[in-house]
Amino acid sequence: MTEAVRWTIKVSQETDLALRGFLGAQGMKKGDLSKFVEDAVRWRMLDRTVQVVKDRNQDLSPDVLEAMIDEATREVRAQMRDQSR
Repeated sequence: MTEAVRWTIKVSQETDLALRGFLGAQGMKKGDLSKFVEDAVRWRMLDRTVQVVKDRNQDLSPDVLEAMIDEATREVRAQMRDQSR
């Protein structure tokens, strides 16, 4: 983590106790709560992004989708080769 920003959040007492019990059972300490929350937020953002992409592409045939992925992969690999030179 580079520069930390302080958040003020509210959760139910039930969630607080469950999470603190979970972290304690994993051998984590008080400071690990921030790390856990940051990790959870990142995973949730990724999950939502994946769902948006799936929804956007649901009408594409598998062959068209695979061709699009292959083309994007080729472009990224070409860019990476150019940058490494």
